[in-house]
Amino acid sequence: MIRDEIMAKETKTNVMRILDQKKIPYTEHTYFDAISGVDVAKALGEDPARCFKTLVTRAASGAYYVFLVPVEATLDLKKAAKAVNEKSVAMIKQNELLPLTGYIHGGCSPIGMKKLFKTTIHSSADTDETIYVSGGKIGYQVELTLENLKKVVPVNIADLTV
Repeated sequence: MIRDEIMAKETKTNVMRILDQKKIPYTEHTYFDAISGVDVAKALGEDPARCFKTLVTRAASGAYYVFLVPVEATLDLKKAAKAVNEKSVAMIKQNELLPLTGYIHGGCSPIGMKKLFKTTIHSSADTDETIYVSGGKIGYQVELTLENLKKVVPVNIADLTV
């Protein structure tokens, strides 16, 4: 019994611990050998439109913003800037991701970043009962409702894709 509890603790990511601590329901999913977000959706047997990637940007003002878009979509930087009332936004460099968020490329989650950044999710997230976001580590996804995500990360909704 104790061994099982230790094993369960070891498979929990920081994202899952935060959701557990706040008593927010979610479903944990794991996958293997998936490189892209579309591959992850395929590995989970899910529609890529329900699986969201986490993108971190820096505005011309120097402020950082997080955007969530379906894995098969492309973030429209002009729409993203407009959504956060900035002149422009640009993707941060990959080597800036870990020091800024605490996450590596491919395992970046909107939940549990080092600092809470203004976060905007694509409007399509409002159409499905649940959505998938990174579990905070490559190989892990969490499925939850948009309303439950909003309990952990205040998110705005906007049209963000090309």
